Amino acid sequence: MHETAIDHTPGFDLGADVPRYSLRSATATDVVLVAERADGQTVRYPLERLPTTDVWAAETPGIVPGDRYHLLVDGPVGPRNEFDRTRPLLDPYARGIAPTGADGPGPGTGAGPDRVTGPDTGTGPGSGAGAPRWTSVVVDDAFDWGGVVKPTVPLDRAVVYEANVRTLTAANPHLPEHLRGTYAGVAHESTIAHLHRIGVTTLELLPVQAFDTENWLRDAGRENAWGYNTLGFFAPHAAHASAPARAEGASAVLREFKGMVRLLHEAGIQVVLDVVYNHTAEEGLGGPTTSLRGIDGANRYRWAAGEPPFRDTYFDTTGCGNTLDTSVESTADLIVDSLVYWAREVQVDGFRFDLMAALARNADHVFDPSHPLLERIRNHPDLQDTLVIAEPWDVGPDGWKTGAFGAAGDRTSEWNDGFRNTVRQFWLTDIAEERRNGMPQTGIGALAGALTGSRHVFGAERGPLASVNFVTAHDGFTLLDLVSYDGKHNAANGEENRDGSNDNRSFNHGIEGDTADRGVRAARGRSMRNLAATLLLSAGVPMLTAGDERSRTQHGNNNAYVVSEDLTPVDWSDDEDAESMTEAVAALARFRSAHPALRPTRFGVEGQETPGASRMSWYGPDGHPMTLEGWDQPVHRALQYFAESTPEHEPFDRVLVVVHGSGRTRDLTLPVREDVLGYRLAWSSEKHRDHERLRPAGQVFTAYGPGIHLFEPA
Repeated sequence: MHETAIDHTPGFDLGADVPRYSLRSATATDVVLVAERADGQTVRYPLERLPTTDVWAAETPGIVPGDRYHLLVDGPVGPRNEFDRTRPLLDPYARGIAPTGADGPGPGTGAGPDRVTGPDTGTGPGSGAGAPRWTSVVVDDAFDWGGVVKPTVPLDRAVVYEANVRTLTAANPHLPEHLRGTYAGVAHESTIAHLHRIGVTTLELLPVQAFDTENWLRDAGRENAWGYNTLGFFAPHAAHASAPARAEGASAVLREFKGMVRLLHEAGIQVVLDVVYNHTAEEGLGGPTTSLRGIDGANRYRWAAGEPPFRDTYFDTTGCGNTLDTSVESTADLIVDSLVYWAREVQVDGFRFDLMAALARNADHVFDPSHPLLERIRNHPDLQDTLVIAEPWDVGPDGWKTGAFGAAGDRTSEWNDGFRNTVRQFWLTDIAEERRNGMPQTGIGALAGALTGSRHVFGAERGPLASVNFVTAHDGFTLLDLVSYDGKHNAANGEENRDGSNDNRSFNHGIEGDTADRGVRAARGRSMRNLAATLLLSAGVPMLTAGDERSRTQHGNNNAYVVSEDLTPVDWSDDEDAESMTEAVAALARFRSAHPALRPTRFGVEGQETPGASRMSWYGPDGHPMTLEGWDQPVHRALQYFAESTPEHEPFDRVLVVVHGSGRTRDLTLPVREDVLGYRLAWSSEKHRDHERLRPAGQVFTAYGPGIHLFEPA
């Protein structure tokens, strides 16, 4: 074996004259790769440690795609070590992962006869008990991209759609049954047509890196539905592939995934992956040892400080039992190598980082906005064209960090939970409070801040595109449930309704759950349109949750992370309510696309002309400039927002957005301006409004209850 054997990313290098393999472990004393070759032979390849490094390497002649393999790793005994020379372990760089029974359905959730059950790989330090459930697979990376390149979508034009591979197409009648709930189903022409209809530019997929179901869920006969429990950072989750691909093997699963990306790119749709690098499926101490813990656990996970026994326990900021220690170079390298692989070899367009605050903690477990890992992600040449979206918090000490990622010129955008809370409060809990007590709790000032990009959160230099705006997400109520339930109904999760947030800021409009009452259903529909309009008309990057446009319900479950009767797929039927809501979202997306005044790329500076910013003029219900008292007093819940673009790449544009946040009827006077003859109503959350005639400036426009109304000035 020669030192040149490590001149590549860890894992297999099949492009060398002789195939070779390498692994990193600072604490191991012996490593053997065991391959189950396609020709039926079992071959052992002892690895040698290269002097003064943590790299173990060997030439592996005869290895070919389709071969299954595992690692046997030995090392010293100690409270932070879980070495066992008899325990098969997954390669952290494996590009294919399959059940040990066959190179078929893959890890995690399956269906029917492909579902995998069985004991875990080990249950504690030194344990070799139990058969391994997973094995690594050598894959063939070859794929014909047909000249298709990544689509270019300016960030201000992005409309993100967060979706679960399974639930997005599981009920789509336009798909052959074997493609429903699969990667191929996501890229089917009917799926793409729907995404185009509602203006989606960027598809954000819930975790698709190989994942497993947690021990306690599997013991209860349940399955993980979301995938936030990563088994391997390089392999696509095989259970999301079609049955023919799973039957053919890991290489076919990878080809189906790449085929999905290629077809979406041909349609001009970006692919963003929700990635979970903050923890692994090995859970807490005593959990399943499948890979990193048995290879170099003392260095790959965060450990508590202090005296024994505390210093030999995990420091967990994820709530999932363990947290990867990104202050260790080999762990940071693993994450960067994985990102580069997906961005370069699989051609994905970006990443949404789950609990990203956990990745930015230093060796003392303190958040560092200039963490070396963040700097590497920002500056890596192979990641320069990727979207970077942070979930800017974790559950550790001082873990809420919204607004703390990035600086001027940094392309990192962040999930804006403040936007979510403000919008829900304004349109739901405040309206409910007005019904009960005659007066809402808040004025309109906070909503105005959300509409214009949350400058107070992200700062003037970063600009509005630092904010990923959302009203709903995978965790929490769906949009329909948000307007149908006052409280969560999570009994199907098996945790006696203890799980899930109690701070939902929802409003059932008088009846809990589903109802045939036409008045309640109409009020709920209007609230859904108000929420969707606020999302799609606000400065920043809007994110829709799959199925919200189809009035999808989870029956009041606000934490549907397990497979149950509450995990309902997107409704593809011709349901009247679903069609009406879909058309509302589509119309709003078209309006957003047509009006750059609603899509500023920068915040303006008072007294200066800033290209890419929007000039804002604020008017009260009387059509006069907004007064100080009009912003924050609960009695004042009406606002007229006149936005004018400062052209940079698109023609000059202007628009008037009228917001009325009360259940009462109110006359609003359209603003009089020297540069405006009148206003034409382009869209309203109230149905059956007159959209044709030009309304003169200064004319009264009557708002019948809570609503948003969009006018194009003439």
